[in-house]
Amino acid sequence: MTNNSEQIKTIFNRIAPVYNQMNDWLSLGQHRIWKQMAVQWSGVKPGNTCLDLCCGSGDLALVLAQQAGPTGSVFGVDFSAAQLAVANSRDRPFLTPSSRISWVEADALDLPFADNYFHCATMGYGLRNVTDIPRSLQELHRVLKPGAKAAILDLHRPSNSLTRSFQQLYLETLVVPIAQQFGMTQEYAYINPSLEKFPIGPEQVALARQAGFATATHYPIAGAMMGVLVLVS
Repeated sequence: MTNNSEQIKTIFNRIAPVYNQMNDWLSLGQHRIWKQMAVQWSGVKPGNTCLDLCCGSGDLALVLAQQAGPTGSVFGVDFSAAQLAVANSRDRPFLTPSSRISWVEADALDLPFADNYFHCATMGYGLRNVTDIPRSLQELHRVLKPGAKAAILDLHRPSNSLTRSFQQLYLETLVVPIAQQFGMTQEYAYINPSLEKFPIGPEQVALARQAGFATATHYPIAGAMMGVLVLVS
């Protein structure tokens, strides 16, 4: 991994204990609705083998497992051991004993799965943090079965200057101060700079097509401050 990748991993390991609480505070609970939307866009069906890439503390993987049911299986993949430990500690109360989630510590740029393995995939707030977006999309395409769908949820830079100004103000005056109360100022101050470099919707679509996806559509949500990239392999 590059030094930048190691720095990002360190951030996510450090924020793991407060990650869920911070997400609830900072989105007023809306992130759960957006994640439900992403799961629906993934096209998951009972019995599917599902991938939740950059799974963090496991929100999307848990919803995928509920949809895939006892005959399905879910692999939650993240490079942060601390995030995976939180995910593993919270999956059992939500699921029947026969529902299966495997938590896998791995790099999104080098997935430990065979070609054409998964029926569907999700990714929540991960694409912005990988060090090589084209490579991560290529790997995602590789492990999906032909015709499989993936839904990638992340922050988005609105084209409307007023909305973008509001987003910046929100990140700088609400997100960072709340993070400061948890002793995580540096860890959350990186969000705005990372968003400045993150490809906007049409650019994500172009990158996905270059990675081999048959179709790619970007749906702006939450006033275009969020977006879901829906891909068909």
